Amino acid sequence: MNDKSTTVTKQETLSALRNPGELYVVMSGATRLPFVFCDEETYDDEVFLYYRAEDAQAKAKELQEQKYATAVAKLEDEQLLAFYTSLYTMGVNCLAVNNGTDTHINLQLSDLVVRKKPDELPEGKKPVENPELHLTAIYFMQEMRRQAQPQLTEELKELQEEMLAHYSKGTFIAAVREDGQVPVLKQKDGTVYQPIFTDMLELQKFIGGQKMKTAIIPAAKIPEVMVAEAKGVVINPLGVNVQLQVSKKRPAADA
Repeated sequence: MNDKSTTVTKQETLSALRNPGELYVVMSGATRLPFVFCDEETYDDEVFLYYRAEDAQAKAKELQEQKYATAVAKLEDEQLLAFYTSLYTMGVNCLAVNNGTDTHINLQLSDLVVRKKPDELPEGKKPVENPELHLTAIYFMQEMRRQAQPQLTEELKELQEEMLAHYSKGTFIAAVREDGQVPVLKQKDGTVYQPIFTDMLELQKFIGGQKMKTAIIPAAKIPEVMVAEAKGVVINPLGVNVQLQVSKKRPAADA
């Protein structure tokens, strides 16, 4: 394919993604987010998009055969901009359109949706986002929940180390109810974790229509705001749902 035809195909695809008529995304059952794949050649972090439901279902089935829990979701027109923008908070940089078909093409997310980098915004306008942590947590949970009996493989240990390194450098959002109570999540074994969020989208999933106050907290300060009974924190409980044991020392991820 020559450069001219590639450019035309790219422009046609960009136009189609803005007004697709129908568009489907392969979702991960492990994270309740779009399934993310790291391309072995380009190292792009991709999500899978399809114009036809049957093509998306074929990809989901292929991933299921590799032991990944997946499903297909239809994106409505009014959801598109919010969906594309949310990929930035996940650390995704690439759209794999019609992967596995004759019309497969990969596009950079920045070609479709342009936005200012958070670091370029003035103080007070910078959103709280942790895309590197969020992305690593997505990969970690996709692989962890791929196993019938989850255990830390060498690959998972590397992802865990990377995730904890990003966590230690991160700044997060915490929620407080209007009565001053801090929401907590109790596990089946009775242990309690306090939710924190990588970004506003994940916070909004959790609080729904409830009115809550928020606090912006760097990782180093999190032990100071944890409720007494909390064993640790849970990052994005309605997303990656990663539990970290937190103390004054280094945090450790629960397997």
